[in-house]
Order: sequence, then structure tokens, then C-alpha cells
Amino acid sequence: MSSTSVAWMRSAAILCFFVACLQTVAWSGQQTTGLSEQLADSSAVSLRSDLKISQRDTLALPSQQPLKWHTMITNLPGDWSQYYKLRFRASSIPEFVGISILTAGLIVTDDATYEVSDRWYKNSGPVSDVSNFFVSLGDGKSQFALAGAFAAYGLITNDTHALRTGSQIVQAVLASGAVVQVLKHITGRESPFVRSSPTGIWRFFPNQIDYHKRVPAYDAFPSGHICTALATVIVIAENYPEEKWIRPVGYIISGLVGVGMVNRGIHWYSDYPLGLALGYIFGMIAAHPEGLIGGASDQGSSTHMSIAPALNEKGIGLSLAIAF
Repeated sequence: MSSTSVAWMRSAAILCFFVACLQTVAWSGQQTTGLSEQLADSSAVSLRSDLKISQRDTLALPSQQPLKWHTMITNLPGDWSQYYKLRFRASSIPEFVGISILTAGLIVTDDATYEVSDRWYKNSGPVSDVSNFFVSLGDGKSQFALAGAFAAYGLITNDTHALRTGSQIVQAVLASGAVVQVLKHITGRESPFVRSSPTGIWRFFPNQIDYHKRVPAYDAFPSGHICTALATVIVIAENYPEEKWIRPVGYIISGLVGVGMVNRGIHWYSDYPLGLALGYIFGMIAAHPEGLIGGASDQGSSTHMSIAPALNEKGIGLSLAIAF
């Protein structure tokens, strides 16, 4: 499959996903129009990563500011500040420990999983084409194109909610992407296709001139592709919570992006836990400018997702589990 065909397939997928979003939003009618009032009247909304938003807890927070063209940029410092307040505290220690243990466990299997994925990618044309297609969906261009589609629809139909969704997608991608880039420049991990050790050498605080001369030798950890893909899904899902299909479809696409990147040798599976955590929290922060309050259990969570390598008689791959 030519690169032109892959590009057309990517554009068509983005368009189809956006059209489906708009169609279901149109079906929901007054539900979408009154979304902010529904959220304000809700007694509590439990979130997956031990966060909650409630009318009582947000009374002391500033009211949501009017949307401006530069909101996606001017909100970034506040996003980073909120991330620091939410994550750098004692209650977040178990989460960091869990991510660290999962990452370390996956590092042990990185050599074996990449060997299988590499052979699979090189020996199968369809696997190669599909992998390239899904990798292209996580490169950032697709996220900005989707944000632009929401913005265009909002401008044409005077739909402020669609405009805000597009703005928040860009905001989440920029906020999470900046943190990912800082971490990449600190950890300096080799990508699989240029590895000089079975699981890739880590060069902490690498020489930045060398980094920019040989980017793949330093920028594997964490995965920016998986981070921005999930952040986009979270923003859309949080803005249109009545559309229950958005999360499972988005999670599956994010999982396939992850598989494709390992197949191509861009990332290891151990690059994903931290990338997913960053994408989720920055997506939540962008989608809820009224603020996030910690301390809720995940008892009320409606959707849970876990991604991990899987080994069976056919080889090694990625296991995606979604519970509703």
C-alpha cells in the first residue's frame, strides 16, 4: 500500500469518526445543548483515576471563562499547575508506584515482544500497512485535524460546545505533549529500531546536541503518540458523555496505535503506562476547566481500560481489556 493510500485512509478515518460524532450529537438534541447545566446539577461524577467533579466542591472555583481563540494556549500554565497539584502529593504515591512496577515489568518483556512484533511487521504486508495506518493516527496531525473539524462545525452551526471541544483537544495535546517532551529529553531511551541493547539503552540527561542529531536514539520514553491519542479520546468523551460508544471505540483505536508503533519499532510496550497516565489526566484537566477535585473512589466509574502484553501460542501481542 502506497504512502498516498495510507494518507487517504487516515483522512477518511478521521472524517468518519468526526461525522459519527456530529450525527450522534444531533440525535441527542437538547441533551447536548444543556450539557453544562446537567454537569452543574449533578451531585457527583466519579472518574477513573480517583478524581471527582461535584457541584459542592467546585463552588469555590472560578466560573468557566468565555471561550476565546487563544484559550487553548493561555490555559496551558494552569493545566501544568493543576497537574502538579493533583499528582505531586502523598495520595498519588500508590499510582506512581503502580506505574513504575508496570513499566519495570514490561521492560523485562520488551526484547521478546519487539522480536515477535518486528518479524510480524517485516513478513506481512497487511500487518505492515495496518500498522503504518494506525501509527499515522497518533502522530499529532490527526488530533489537530479532528480539533479543526470540531472548530469548523462549531463556527458553521454556531455551536459553542463543539468549538470548546476543538479548543480543548488542542489544549490537551499541547499540555501533555510538552510534559512528554521534557521527559524524553531527560530519560534518553533508544527506540527499538535503533537499539544497541536488548531493551534499549537509557541515557539520562543526554547531550541535547546529540539528541537532536539522533532523535530515535533518545526519544522512546514515554510515548507521545499514545499520550495524545488517549488525551483526545478523553476530551471528546467527557464533552459528550451521553455518547457511550466514544470511549470503547477511542480506547480500541489507541490500543491499535500502540501495537502499530511497537510493530514499526518506534516504541516499546514499557513506554506506554506513563504515556497513558499523562494522556488521561491532561485530557481530564482540559475537558474540565472548572477544576478537578481528588479523593473519589472509582466505585462510580463506568468504564475501565487496561493494556498489557499478551503471550499465547501464536506469539506476543497487546491485550486490551475494557470493562463497562
